[in-house]
Amino acid sequence: MPFTVEVESPVSAARMFKAALVDWHNLGPKLAPHVLASASIIEGDGGVGSIRQLNFTSVMPFRCVKERLDFVDHEKFECKVTAIGGGHLETILESASVLFKIEPTSTGGCICKAVTGSKFKPGAHAGDEEAKAKEALVKLFKGTEAYLLANPDAYV
Repeated sequence: MPFTVEVESPVSAARMFKAALVDWHNLGPKLAPHVLASASIIEGDGGVGSIRQLNFTSVMPFRCVKERLDFVDHEKFECKVTAIGGGHLETILESASVLFKIEPTSTGGCICKAVTGSKFKPGAHAGDEEAKAKEALVKLFKGTEAYLLANPDAYV
């Protein structure tokens, strides 16, 4: 079941895009080590077609997720990733993707949007996983925001 998450931030769209999306495999484990044990690009150079693996701690119901970067536009601050292994693909999902858009605001901040696309396996249901996924996306953006506000020279 697709859903959209929107989070407003005082951080510029360019900084948020770089930190929360382009470089998340480096920044994420530093900001949320209790959830994200490690992350790395395991195939490619970080551009379209590259595969990133996120390795989680025991607080998550799965050990890892492999995601492929399907699309990136550094000028419009947009990208799309598709899960290709791990996560709920092992249990309830046939497919999952997220389109991220970081839109500049007139005040110099941004609106972070995440639009998911998921297809469940026959007989599978979201249960409370949708609420957990929404919460995780909000935490990703708010955690990145806090880091960027505390470190004004990062990701400029």
